[in-house]
Amino acid sequence: MKHTLARWYDSDVAHSFRSTPTAMAAALIALVCVFCSLFAGWVAPHNPFDLASLNLGDARLPPAWSADGSATYLLGTDDQGRDILSALIYGARISLVVGLASVALSVVLGVALGLLAGFRGGWVDALLMRLCDVMLSFPAILIALLIAGVGRAVFPNAPESLAFGVLILSIALSGWVQYARTVRGSTLVERGKEYVQAARVTGVSPLRIMRRHVLPNVLGPVMVLATIQVATAIITEATLSFLGVGAPPTSPSLGTLIRVGNDYLFSGEWWITVFPGVMLVLIALSVNLLGDWLRDALNPRLR
Repeated sequence: MKHTLARWYDSDVAHSFRSTPTAMAAALIALVCVFCSLFAGWVAPHNPFDLASLNLGDARLPPAWSADGSATYLLGTDDQGRDILSALIYGARISLVVGLASVALSVVLGVALGLLAGFRGGWVDALLMRLCDVMLSFPAILIALLIAGVGRAVFPNAPESLAFGVLILSIALSGWVQYARTVRGSTLVERGKEYVQAARVTGVSPLRIMRRHVLPNVLGPVMVLATIQVATAIITEATLSFLGVGAPPTSPSLGTLIRVGNDYLFSGEWWITVFPGVMLVLIALSVNLLGDWLRDALNPRLR
């Protein structure tokens, strides 16, 4: 274990990370957000979704540094008396879980279809690529909005777990195309190389060739794309929640908090919507910066 860590520390990727202050700062911000989200029950000063602890008399309090603020609520409270800081921590957890889960599902679906299209070729490749062309002709947010809206109409009284499943599926089905096209292009290059031809001659099955030989050599671009797509998935989830078809109202994400605060933006209670918006920007920006660094680190031509 120690030898493995030492070898990774001396690798080109680790050296690139240590010599890039932007990547280190982005990783620190992302790590803090993930840590607070995973341990929200211990990190958050209050439980914003415990109705018994809410006090309507504390509704719409400004941040603690304002004249009418309270030290109990560092970033103020919303219209129901919920602590904004605690709501941000719990809301970020929902946004991160939905974003990571939807990207993982997109990667599995896109990589599988891309490998199949690139390795088999013929009518399978033509059919899958025409499907990708159709998907790309529509904005991803519209596809996610359509699937999420249909899911809500079909399951109007769905439990919270099913509602989150529909939300994750809607975002995943709107983002698998990029992985499929990327893997398909890399597979077309790899399948003509000598090691693949040698495996075919020795009688190795096509499924084993794709899984053991081709797949490890096409995962580099997928890792970079998946890192960047996490930020896109989080923003998509926030957009759907802002429009009212995302996370359930009982478990509001950052998008739901922004939508609620938007009603009070022009009445002076700016903190209700500004702080969730800043949190969303920080998460998306840090993940995007990490994706940009990873793209440069894994591509020798860009160093």
